[in-house]
Amino acid sequence: MNIHEYQAKDLMRKFGIKVLKGGVAKSADEAKEVAQKLSGKIWVVKAQIHAGGRGKAGGVKLAKSVDEVKKVASELLGKTLVTHQTGPAGKKVQTLLIEEGCEIDHEYYVGLVLDRATGKVTFMASSEGGVEIEKVAHESPEKIIKVTVDPASGYTSFIGRKLAYGIGMKGEMVKEASKFFEGLYNLYIKSDCTIAEINPLVSTKSGEVLALDAKLNFDDNSLFRHPEILAYRDLSEESELEVEASEFGLTYISLDGNIGCLVNGAGLAMGTMDIIKLHGGTPANFLDVGGGATKEAVEKAFSIILTDKNVRAILVNIFGGIMKCDIIAEGVVAAAKSLGIKVPLVVRLEGTNVALGKKILNDSGLAITAADDLADAAKKVVAAAKGA
Repeated sequence: MNIHEYQAKDLMRKFGIKVLKGGVAKSADEAKEVAQKLSGKIWVVKAQIHAGGRGKAGGVKLAKSVDEVKKVASELLGKTLVTHQTGPAGKKVQTLLIEEGCEIDHEYYVGLVLDRATGKVTFMASSEGGVEIEKVAHESPEKIIKVTVDPASGYTSFIGRKLAYGIGMKGEMVKEASKFFEGLYNLYIKSDCTIAEINPLVSTKSGEVLALDAKLNFDDNSLFRHPEILAYRDLSEESELEVEASEFGLTYISLDGNIGCLVNGAGLAMGTMDIIKLHGGTPANFLDVGGGATKEAVEKAFSIILTDKNVRAILVNIFGGIMKCDIIAEGVVAAAKSLGIKVPLVVRLEGTNVALGKKILNDSGLAITAADDLADAAKKVVAAAKGA
């Protein structure tokens, strides 16, 4: 789950991480009121959308008076920002963060991710902050340092010093930075983050180390432990279909292909998409019905897939463990009849109650192509999509 920058900073304050003073506004008048409560001679007006690259897209503006804050706010609210992460459709600005300005001495980058190769949390840091870190990694990889945290010992002051010195910090600033890194690590671990990224992390001319921007992502599967974080969810920033799918316990992500996929299990879904590509096709979606899907959830899954007008064939790939093949078969038949599925439908079933599942499909009278195994299913659905 993604959250907005202002929400990330609220959470960071709870972990003792320094951020600028600011407030949230949803109208130009509110923006002016927030600015009046802040001190300083300059303010920063920042569009709040779930995407990076806001500055380049014109979503971050400086204002030198409270009246200018109001003017800038009126220009940004309702505007559609198009960044490298939003896609061509962009995202509409509905909320603004108004912050005090600060005198920046230097901009850095720091991020925390799980390194799946080692199974450990890893800091990444660079003296090149405020720019696209992907570009730095590609053009100047030597400017990015990595420090792995051993879960047995957790964060130590040594890690903080290694990071700070590694990105060129000196003197008292090293102590400030180490406290910052410790707070960020604690937030990452205790809040079940998948990404914690600060770009830029800045040092000010007064010697402070603080987060000028913040991006936090969370593991959806952990949110039952964090109702306070789940409360940050902004449904207006999410795809309507993804929200609708989540209400039925389905995980759906739209892609740009023409073969719809209905699969149980995230790993199997990834494997299904891979083998479709291997045989020359392109998946139209990732859709995991999970292990406990009902007949009604399967029918809803089909209706969601069919909202994509690019879908020219559908592959159902079920390995019955917790999810029984007959339940899927009943859902497939019900969906095909109620939705009037007109695109070719290829079904591969294996596992619990597979014989019963296949019998339900065979007795349905529907034009369903059965597959013997995953490779056979992929070949048949790719051929069907090309001939549809």
